[in-house]
Amino acid sequence: MSPSSSPILPDNEESIIRVRGLRNAFGEAVVHEQLDLDVRQGEIIGVVGGSGTGKSVLMRSIIGLQTPLEGQVEVLGENMVGRPEDEAKSIRRRWGILFQNGALFSTLTVAENVQVPIREYFPFIKPPLLDEIPSYKIAMSGLPADAGAKYPSELSGGMRKRAGLARALALDPELLFLDEPTAGLDPIGAQAFDQLILNLRERLHLTVFLITHDLDSLYAICDRVAVLADKRVIAVDTIDRLLQLDHPWIQEYFNGPRGRAAAA
Repeated sequence: MSPSSSPILPDNEESIIRVRGLRNAFGEAVVHEQLDLDVRQGEIIGVVGGSGTGKSVLMRSIIGLQTPLEGQVEVLGENMVGRPEDEAKSIRRRWGILFQNGALFSTLTVAENVQVPIREYFPFIKPPLLDEIPSYKIAMSGLPADAGAKYPSELSGGMRKRAGLARALALDPELLFLDEPTAGLDPIGAQAFDQLILNLRERLHLTVFLITHDLDSLYAICDRVAVLADKRVIAVDTIDRLLQLDHPWIQEYFNGPRGRAAAA
């Protein structure tokens, strides 16, 4: 592995996410062992790996939904492992999360879904401001204004993802976690979503942690790609530099028919 492909940044570079020695297991099934990863501020980092390599488990460990058996996780300069809930909550409000398929509350309208994190973290905010914020976030996510009054069941799959993104943006986050945001979208919809993420990164100065299988997204918007294999992050780099490594999964993934098509 070349120094540039290491999951650990040089000492002279600051990381907004820092993972060291992470170990996750479910019973006897070990998912991560001695996993290290650094994420630079302001970058869009893609996280890839085969089925069962623990991409979502890694994200859940970083955001505090999964307690690792061993290791350290720092986000925005703060330790997240074993932190008291009241302290962790003050850090969590600085990031937004788009889970797979949007994970919207089905009994709430889109606007009410966007209000959920606002009500949780800033209960003192009342109407009319409480009603104005969702309309702004909904517009930022590329949805029409009338989407706010609709329920998730009334939206297409692509619109539900954008509604989930609007909720993730509700608290003006510094960090954005996206879990398979373009899965299930047609090529035009996926490309539009990729462009939206790029625009939001530039406008809001976001750092984006992106789990995806979409090779087009990796080539189009990711500054670096982290590869999960062998229970750890084996390399983090640009795709061009990753292709110089001789790991079989990297070569099969990026040099396969779909990888060549995305590169073209």
